[in-house]
Amino acid sequence: MKESSDGFVRADQIDLKSLDEQLERHMNRAWTIEKKNKEKEDEQQGFGGGVRAHKTRQDWEIDPSKLIIKSVIARGTFGTVHRGVYDGQDVAVKLLDWGEEGHRSEAEIASLRAAFTQEVAVWHKLDHPNVTKFIGATMGSAELNVQTENGVIGMPSNICCVVVEYLPGGALKNYLIKNRRRKLAFKVVIQLGLDLARGLSYLHSQKIVHRDVKTENMLLDKTRTLKIADFGVARVEASNPNDMTGETGTLGYMAPEVLNGNPYNRKCDVYSFGICLWEIYCCDMPYPDLSFSEVTSAVVRQNLRPEIPRCCPSSLANVMRRCWDANPDKRPEMDEVVSMLEAIDTSKGGGMIPLDQSQGCLCFHRKRGP
Repeated sequence: MKESSDGFVRADQIDLKSLDEQLERHMNRAWTIEKKNKEKEDEQQGFGGGVRAHKTRQDWEIDPSKLIIKSVIARGTFGTVHRGVYDGQDVAVKLLDWGEEGHRSEAEIASLRAAFTQEVAVWHKLDHPNVTKFIGATMGSAELNVQTENGVIGMPSNICCVVVEYLPGGALKNYLIKNRRRKLAFKVVIQLGLDLARGLSYLHSQKIVHRDVKTENMLLDKTRTLKIADFGVARVEASNPNDMTGETGTLGYMAPEVLNGNPYNRKCDVYSFGICLWEIYCCDMPYPDLSFSEVTSAVVRQNLRPEIPRCCPSSLANVMRRCWDANPDKRPEMDEVVSMLEAIDTSKGGGMIPLDQSQGCLCFHRKRGP
């Protein structure tokens, strides 16, 4: 994937406010030119131009006639995730609803279309065992139908969708919540950490910064292999760090430089990885009792980090501390993190002790959330 003339591209399919002004101006100009060139050829259809019959299908576009959309498995502000089948394969289908037609300006529609296209551009070329497999997408088609108990429902033409492999293990976040009391075996902790580290190392090798690394965005397959998902705010890394600013990410996982609105690079993902690794080991949430403003202030000004349990092996604790160092330059690259985790000996255990067996363990002698 090549960088644009602005130095980078980004993919943010739902957060209009976080789109860079440069990208918006660029895509608005491109959309206006395209509109003028096409308006004499055919009538604009619904969603900012719709899908024209004569248009050549992109290599990432699905055939809507082969897609069966079933029950909802997750809901968000701007859409839903469904179970589905595409060409005989079990899939997850993310439907994006950007509002009723006629309720957005041409500029807003152009920006949303551009953002959607950029997410697809990031995802469809990726190929790694620890990255969720992208199958295809569509920019809006009246052919989309959803199967319900009451029959088949046609979707509005402004609905866009992304189709990816279905991972039956669900989100890593939910897996950790289920294991909060009994914790995970140390071998499982390292396996999950390695899966995430290898996936991020691959993304960084492709010059892609995920920017929202968190356990909710990691999925598990039936063998508990972890795969990175959701490239909604991913972008190609800018050669100039000053071109990458803005508070993008999720509270608790955001690096200090991101929280502070300073320039940043791929090392923001390394910081987030460190928080995820702590969460995988502890099966707990970082800063459960603090508000957004409290976390922001404490992380940036007081160097607040999650408390590492005393029973955590020093080899693993060292990885966490290095990854969430306040200085991005001191954080390791993800390929180095992979090597550090591969070198950890899991044969002697070192995992957390379940709550009902923790009387003599100092791991739990701290204030916990409800």
